[in-house]
Amino acid sequence: MTEARLKTEIRVSAQIRRAQISGAFAVIVRRGDPDAGAVAVKLYQGPGAVRLYVQSRDLDGKAIWREPFEEESGPEIEAKIDRWLEKEVSIDPDLWIVEIEDREGRAFLD
Repeated sequence: MTEARLKTEIRVSAQIRRAQISGAFAVIVRRGDPDAGAVAVKLYQGPGAVRLYVQSRDLDGKAIWREPFEEESGPEIEAKIDRWLEKEVSIDPDLWIVEIEDREGRAFLD
């Protein structure tokens, strides 16, 4: 049985609303394919504390979030994430990029 999937545009809009209702700042930086584009979430927690979450699929095809720079932090991490996102957009023009600023570190992924 195939998993029913919401359009990316609807999922991203819901994520933005959840973040804003919770008092975080959230914005769509780049719009990808409205129906099936992948999503990357850049989360600001404060100076030198930036994380990146990227939508992916596991071996069973189930939607998951992975963190490509999970072990990294410091003043250079944001530039590294930005370069990574630029490269990904050149490979996948359907990619959505969402930025969230939340001192509590909530990315509102689910």
